[in-house]
Amino acid sequence: MEDRLNDIINGLHHKSKTKQAIYRNTKKSFERLKEISQELVAELTERVTEQDADVIIEYRPIGEHEFQIKFSGDLLVFVMHTNIITFPDDYEIMRNEYVDEDFRRRFFGHIMAYNFMADTIKYNRLDDPGYLIGRMLINIENHYCIEGVKQLDLPPDKISNIAENVLSDKVLRIIVESAMVAAVNNDLMGQDVSDIERITLKQKLENMHLTKPRKLGFQISHELTH
Repeated sequence: MEDRLNDIINGLHHKSKTKQAIYRNTKKSFERLKEISQELVAELTERVTEQDADVIIEYRPIGEHEFQIKFSGDLLVFVMHTNIITFPDDYEIMRNEYVDEDFRRRFFGHIMAYNFMADTIKYNRLDDPGYLIGRMLINIENHYCIEGVKQLDLPPDKISNIAENVLSDKVLRIIVESAMVAAVNNDLMGQDVSDIERITLKQKLENMHLTKPRKLGFQISHELTH
């Protein structure tokens, strides 16, 4: 019985230390992501306003674990999840030799980037969808991989090669830039007229914005290569 209790205590201790270290790595990376995003927004604003003063690019601090970048009709929402996660053994990243070599590498912090229409937030349209552009997984050694849409135009070795990928300011800037490019290049698709030809009075009274254009171009890529 005592041996079992010691095993439980040791297991909890090692796993807790691992998760705390990963959380610190993820939090530090997210803070740098905030700073780099502010620098990028300032740089873009200076360059864009030279051509068109009406184009506004804005960084919005939301809280400790969220910030937004608004540009044109798009809004990027970056969210750091506070929990540390792992995946089933058959998940692609778990079959990576690098991950399999060390039990601690099976746990990840994660940061998500979502694309919303800016008017969704402005008019508090609660039923409007947001679209995941990318998820960055960060491990105990500050290695990372990216899961996300195919339009997230990153070199293959910067997406899936977690054994070689180490986070840096350059990588974080590329990730923000790529998310913005993906959002800009994915236009709104209007609804078929047959979907909006009839409405109820209840719909009219409850929803000033009866049509719901959607971004249909995002395609999630679940496959990672080694």
